[in-house]
Amino acid sequence: MKIQEIVSDLKQIEHGFKHIMLAGDQIYATPALDHYAVAIGLLDEESYQGHMLGTYLLGLLAPRDVRALTSLREVVVRDENWRVQEMLAKAFDYYCAQIGYEHAMGDLESWLSDPDPKLNRAVIEGLRVWTGRPYFKMHPEVAVSMISVHRASESEYLRKSVGNALRDIWKRHPDLVEKEVSGWDLSDAKVLFTSKLTGLK
Repeated sequence: MKIQEIVSDLKQIEHGFKHIMLAGDQIYATPALDHYAVAIGLLDEESYQGHMLGTYLLGLLAPRDVRALTSLREVVVRDENWRVQEMLAKAFDYYCAQIGYEHAMGDLESWLSDPDPKLNRAVIEGLRVWTGRPYFKMHPEVAVSMISVHRASESEYLRKSVGNALRDIWKRHPDLVEKEVSGWDLSDAKVLFTSKLTGLK
C-alpha cells in the first residue's frame, strides 16, 4: 500500500470528512503496516488532508495505544487548520466511545482542564450531542457541569462550542440548563456571550 498515493488522491477533495475516514479505515485494515508510524508520518505531510488522515488513524489506535492518545493531545492539538481540529474532536470521541464514557472520565477531565483551549474544545465539540452519548444520556447534569466550566474562557472559539453544546442539551433538558445558567455572572461580557448562545432569554 502506497500511503503517498492515498494522500495524493485525498488532496483532490477539499471538503468533507468521509473520504478521509474511508482512507483511514483502509490503512488500518492493512495488518502489515506499523499504523502508529504511518499516522505520525502523516502529521508531517504538507497537506491538511494528510494531517486529517494521521489524526483519524491516531483516533483508531488510541483505545489500545497510549502513544496515539498522547500524540493527539500533544501534537495534533498544535495544528492550526480548523479541519484537523474537527478531526481531533472526532478522534477523541471515538476513543471515549470505545473505552466507555464513564471509564474515560479521567481523560475528559484532564483534557478539559488543560490550558490549551483547542484541547478543551476538542472534548466539548467531539461529544456533541453529549446527552446522546452513553453515560451522559443517563447523567445529563454531569454533562452540563463539565461543559459549563469554560463559559468565561478567553477563547471565543471555545465559548461558542460551550454555548452551542448547552443549547443542544437544553432542547431535552431545559430545566437543567436553565438552572445552570441562572447561577452565572452575566455582568461578565464573556459569560453573557456564552449564555446568549444557549438559546435562553
